[in-house]
Amino acid sequence: MSIFDGSPLAGKVALVTGASRGIGKGCALELAAAGAAVYVTGRTTGAGEHPLPGTVGATASAIAAAGGTATAVACDHRDDYAVRTVFNRIAEDKGRLDVLVNNAFAIPDELTAMLPFWEVPISNWDDMMDVGTRSAYVASVLAAPVMIGQGDGLIANISSSGAVEYAWHVAYGVGKCALDRMTADCARELRDTGVSMVSVWPGFVRTERIDVAIDSGVELPPSLDLSAAESPRFTGRAVTALAIDADRSRHTGQAVSARDMADSYGFTDIDGRLPAGPLHDRTG
Repeated sequence: MSIFDGSPLAGKVALVTGASRGIGKGCALELAAAGAAVYVTGRTTGAGEHPLPGTVGATASAIAAAGGTATAVACDHRDDYAVRTVFNRIAEDKGRLDVLVNNAFAIPDELTAMLPFWEVPISNWDDMMDVGTRSAYVASVLAAPVMIGQGDGLIANISSSGAVEYAWHVAYGVGKCALDRMTADCARELRDTGVSMVSVWPGFVRTERIDVAIDSGVELPPSLDLSAAESPRFTGRAVTALAIDADRSRHTGQAVSARDMADSYGFTDIDGRLPAGPLHDRTG
């Protein structure tokens, strides 16, 4: 019997930030499939507003079409007031919050250009620190009192093995390293509250961005093996498994890969495969 059978998160409330597409959408879909009422945030509310497909409304609609419950809320996670408004709405609607997935992230155009740090705009640093590291901190500050009051909760930070090895861009790695440090230190201060904070590392994920690049004729680096790629829902299953696990506190403060969670909890990707996982997991 799988931990995902039935609706193990029925009655629970989740918030997934940056859920218009990609890993955020995958997390929202999986949490909803497990029975949680899911709030999804993002800046993209209308088709054509972003060069990639996906809106927060479309994510909520996909969840509803699958029989789940979702609420789309437009939110720019650079705006602390807007973020606080989201949490106030959840408090008014539901009176609780059980899972926060900090996924919102700003990807500058230069991220995959593989240029040295002195050849990219300094604003790249602010983009990834503000909507990424800082936005996760702000949302966690707002979620923690609610979860502490309940005596239970999970904050999952979508991070990367870029925290411990070079990936894409200097600022990217620094931001992910800081996010994992935040996870460790917040978990220390949350001990004995019933609230767990965990960083989750996806592997190479086949997102809408990858599909658009392929359709445009972009040649992917040899290190990006599509046959070993994860779907966005694989990370979602890792987060959902943690949310279901009453003993999740054993992971608190740690950075864990979605693949390690698959091995631990016994789930696979949506096509039944076990993806390779982060490069760091494979090389040590």
